[in-house]
Amino acid sequence: FLLQKRSTNEVEVYSVKVDCTVTYRFAHTVITSKALNKANFSQEIVFEMELPKTAFITNFSMEIDGQIYVGEVKEKEKAKKQYEKAVSSGRTAGLVKASGRKMEKFSVSVNIAAESNVTFIMTYEELLQRKLGQYEILTRVKPKQPIQEFQIVTNIYEPQGISYVDANATFFSNELLPLVEKRVTGNKAHISFSPTMEQQRKCPGCDGTLIDGDFIIKYDVNRAKSLGDIQIVNGYFVHFFAPPDLPTVPKNVVFVIDRSGSMSGRKIEQTREALLAILKDLSEEDHFALILFDDSTDSWRTSLSKATKENVAAGMDFVRMIQQRGSTNINNAVLEGVNMLVKDRQEKKLPERSTDMIILLTDGMPNSGEYHLPKIQENIRSAIGEKMSLFCLGFGNDVDYSFLDVMSKQNKGVARRIFEGSDAAVQLQGFYEEVASTLLSEVDLRYPDNAVDSLTTNHYSQFFKGSEIVVAGRVMNNDLDNFMVEVFGQGVRTRKWQKFRDNAEYIFGDFTERLWAYLTIQQLLENRSKGTEDENANATAKALEMSLHYSFVTPLTSMVVTKPETEDGPDSPFIADKLTEDPPYEAHVEPTLYQKQNHIHFVYYCHYTSVSPAVDGDPHFMIELPERDDALCFNINGIPGTIFNLVRDPEQGILVNGQIIGDKKIAPDGKINTYFWRFGIIHQTLGVRLEVSTQDISVLQDGKWVKLLWSDTASVKGLNVDLLLTKDRSLTVTLKDSVKFVVLLHKVWVKHPYHRDYLGFYTLDSHLLSPSVHGLLGQFYHGIEYEVSGLRPGEVPEKPDAIMYVKGQELNVTRGWQRDFQRDVKNGENVPCWFIHSNGTGLIDGDATDYVVSGLFKTV
Repeated sequence: FLLQKRSTNEVEVYSVKVDCTVTYRFAHTVITSKALNKANFSQEIVFEMELPKTAFITNFSMEIDGQIYVGEVKEKEKAKKQYEKAVSSGRTAGLVKASGRKMEKFSVSVNIAAESNVTFIMTYEELLQRKLGQYEILTRVKPKQPIQEFQIVTNIYEPQGISYVDANATFFSNELLPLVEKRVTGNKAHISFSPTMEQQRKCPGCDGTLIDGDFIIKYDVNRAKSLGDIQIVNGYFVHFFAPPDLPTVPKNVVFVIDRSGSMSGRKIEQTREALLAILKDLSEEDHFALILFDDSTDSWRTSLSKATKENVAAGMDFVRMIQQRGSTNINNAVLEGVNMLVKDRQEKKLPERSTDMIILLTDGMPNSGEYHLPKIQENIRSAIGEKMSLFCLGFGNDVDYSFLDVMSKQNKGVARRIFEGSDAAVQLQGFYEEVASTLLSEVDLRYPDNAVDSLTTNHYSQFFKGSEIVVAGRVMNNDLDNFMVEVFGQGVRTRKWQKFRDNAEYIFGDFTERLWAYLTIQQLLENRSKGTEDENANATAKALEMSLHYSFVTPLTSMVVTKPETEDGPDSPFIADKLTEDPPYEAHVEPTLYQKQNHIHFVYYCHYTSVSPAVDGDPHFMIELPERDDALCFNINGIPGTIFNLVRDPEQGILVNGQIIGDKKIAPDGKINTYFWRFGIIHQTLGVRLEVSTQDISVLQDGKWVKLLWSDTASVKGLNVDLLLTKDRSLTVTLKDSVKFVVLLHKVWVKHPYHRDYLGFYTLDSHLLSPSVHGLLGQFYHGIEYEVSGLRPGEVPEKPDAIMYVKGQELNVTRGWQRDFQRDVKNGENVPCWFIHSNGTGLIDGDATDYVVSGLFKTV
């Protein structure tokens, strides 16, 4: 969490408390933060915190001068309407936005009167998942300053008994570590951490704090040799199944590894490193195969090999030779792995009692062979036919994660994003360790029909070593104290009368019912991609109904908090949304709403901003920021023929690249002007591909190419894309349920001695793109935070210079203007902007050359 102010240093955050109660793995966390505005004028205070992505916010409230404002969970569409009504009056919002690997960020700001207090209270709940033999409670703490009253307290109650507890933090020093108080007594554990202000300081008397990072508690419970543990409270039961001492089932695993050009450099090195470690850990009872792919496939051997020392050594030699090349044909590579496993099964080369799995590692979108994503999913689902599991690893930000996630779920597997970084090899190995040791397959947990109903998922394709199966349901007879539980697995059948635990005096509230609701909603949301259209609609409706009933902020709901009355008027709401890895479906501001920020508003860099990045002219990049009534601009000077990536949204499968062209010849002043003359636009998920040049427009829709000329006026409506062509002027591309792009044609006198026709590119509805969108334009779609100060005379009197503070850097910038041609394609209109020199260095991520790609439809 973080509390910060937007003006002076006269805001004191004097109390931060994190109170977490865990009962039977269900964690209920309350974070309370208090701040005082010591100034004699009002100031804005920003409350930020990060919570686990698997958690649901259940409450958010603010207390200002004794008045409490409480959040209410509403259907997302209704919240969206309330939000849009508010912003049309000039009021704005707070939100949840993606923030990292395990966490997502919640932020809200509020204006506090002089010498007044504010208290923020956030509550969220989650079911802790057992991985590699332990549960983890992660609290991210970033207070930015020493806090007078700082405290993290966690109480764990596990009736089975606690086998061990460990508490640590990424920021611990030799001085901070002893301040953790830990008491474990049988089935209860108490962990607290409450350093004094002086103990928090980086140095005596300084304002910096050592508290900056993750506070992590790990624990596990005692495991009896039985069918697990069942708890009943208030008419609901929960059953935890993780029997110890089961033998590992041998596995037959085909590694399908992307070696396309985008895997070059550190990615391919880390993949080799991880694969070598994984192969080394294979059991001799396992069988394995290696398939490398780009636009073609290269199999190590034509069938799986037993993991003998000799075969593993030979496989490792093959891995060491992996080199990147070519494009990406996922379809053929995975099908080859499926066929290899099917053939070896038919020829009885694999042990009868063993599990079959494919592990796919890729870093990009398919751009060779079959590249229509639903068709790839259909092909692979049909070929696998529930005979094996597919696990997908998406490496980096360019991958279409939702495509991999759906494909894994359709085939009894899971997907995982591997984040680029120094520890990518460790992430790959960690995922493999989670799924490598199957203890049971095709597991069914059965309960008497006349005793329970409304069960959560009770069939699991695999039960992995170190994990846990959790089933919850409603008990039809509250007087029951036991019932028969049967567990079936491949080659295993066990049945036992199971007694219930009743330790209700330690349990917070209706924990079993909320745990059941949490599990049910999670599973309904996951299953939305697996069934028929009607089944998916029913699952969505049921998940929405339960989210509202139990006040969970899920991908279907939003939390609306009505904030205090200001000069803007009453009822200024903000909205908290739940993120998914899928394309976002959230409330946003339409680009036409050019309201100013007022006293109560959201943090500037949140994705509700209506940012309008564009590129036009010699390439002049302009980011219009209507929320600040301001704009930023920069030029990219490249070699004619260079292709730049402008927009890349791996989650939605959207890609826009542009190629520059030079003047006909060098002008007398020696300057070489370049312009964009050709754009490539792809929407992989919808199967849409367009090429727009100064000569014509070609669109591939439903497998057919259609060509349009700029001399036409036309309207083309397709299943997934609409095109509106205005003769010799503009092309509007509207992608179904997504973003809208506008390409402007600038025609130059055909006999001009130097200049040529060129194109401009503008984006509408940029808020519909996912938080991971990037590219020369895409990185700005969800806003950017900066400050400008130190205004001074520049080289040209009407163009002053200043210092811009952005992304942790100080840049020298110049006040100027660029032309926006959206409304007047012939003359344009001047838009004042801060000009960033040297190809946008310091403003754009990395260097301009990092955005150079090899083809109009390539990601590298």
